[in-house]
Amino acid sequence: MLDDLKLIHERDAQDALGIAEKQAAQYEYSFGFDWAPPEAISDVVVAGMGGSALAAKAFKVVPGIDRPFEVVQDYALPGYVAKNTLLICSSYSGNTEETVSVLEAALADERAARKPMILVVASGGKLKEIADANGLPFIELPSGYQPRHTFGYQFRALAEIFQATSLRVDFIPTLEAAAGQLRSEVTQLVPTVPTNDNRAKQIALECIGKSIVVYGGPLMFPAAYKWKISFNENAKQIAWTDQFSEFNHNEFLGWTKQPVNKPYTVIDLRSNLEHPQIQKRFEITERLLSGMRPAPIVVQAAGTSVLEQLLRTIQLGDFVTLYTALLNGLNPTPVELIEKLKVELTK
Repeated sequence: MLDDLKLIHERDAQDALGIAEKQAAQYEYSFGFDWAPPEAISDVVVAGMGGSALAAKAFKVVPGIDRPFEVVQDYALPGYVAKNTLLICSSYSGNTEETVSVLEAALADERAARKPMILVVASGGKLKEIADANGLPFIELPSGYQPRHTFGYQFRALAEIFQATSLRVDFIPTLEAAAGQLRSEVTQLVPTVPTNDNRAKQIALECIGKSIVVYGGPLMFPAAYKWKISFNENAKQIAWTDQFSEFNHNEFLGWTKQPVNKPYTVIDLRSNLEHPQIQKRFEITERLLSGMRPAPIVVQAAGTSVLEQLLRTIQLGDFVTLYTALLNGLNPTPVELIEKLKVELTK
C-alpha cells in the first residue's frame, strides 16, 4: 500500500509528506531577528505546549548553552522569574491558553519590579495582540501549518534569539549545514522510494495495530518525544516515551510481568554520543528483557554531532508516523478532537 502513490496522494490530502520533505528549508529560513537585551541574562525560560515546546527541549540538549534553561508547560509563571530572566513565550497558533496565561502573569502590574525580558514567538493570535500592545519583540512564524509540522521554523527562531542575545554565537551556520544533510538524506524517505529500500516505510509497517513506546537517552529524548507527539497526532495512535536511565529505575520492571501479552512496538533511539553508561544500559536492557517484551526496533542516530543526530532522527520519525497514518487509512493532518477540546474549554 505504501508504494501506491495514487492512494498516498488521496489520503494525504494536505500534503503532510510534502511538508516533511521540505523541512530542511525551515531550518534555513531567516527571520532577520535583531534585538539587544536591556539586562544581563541570568537564565532562560521558554513557555510553550506540545509542538511549540518541542523545539526548546531539543535546543536545550545541544551543547553550548551556559545558562539555566527551563521549558515550562503550565499555566503558571515560575516564581523565580525576574528582570534578568529571558522569557520566551511560544505558541504556533498564538492562542494556546497556558502560554497566554504565563505571558499575562509576566506582565501583571504586581510584578512590575521583577518583570522579565519577554520575547514572543507565534504565527499570530492573542500572543501577537499582547506583544503589539506592550511593545514586546515578536517573531512571526509562517502561518497555515499544524504546529507539529513547524519544528524547523521554531528551532530556527530560537537559534536567532540565542544568536542575537549572544547566548549561543556562531550556531546558525552549523544549523544550516545540518539542514543541508537533511536535504540529501530525505531522498531515501520520500514516497517514491519503495518499501524495500525505505527505512521509514519499513518501521511504519511494524507499528500498525500496536501501542508505541519510544525510548531515548538524555540527548535523543527530544527526538523520542517528537516521535511520540507525531504518532499521536499524525497516526492517531497511542504512544508514550521515557528516558534512559530513569527508565531503568521503574518502567524497566513494568515489562517483566503484566500484561502477559504485550501488543506494543518498542523503538530505541540510540546515539553513540550519549554517556557510555547510557549506551551500555540500552544494550543490557535489551538482553535482560529478551522474551518479556517485543524486541526493540533500534534506530541508531546518524551524524557526528548532537544537532545532526537530533535533526536526522526527527526527520525519520516524521516520515515513519506519516506512513503509519496512511496505513491506518487516515489523513494525517487534521486534529479534530483537539479543536473540539479547545472549543469546550472556552465555554
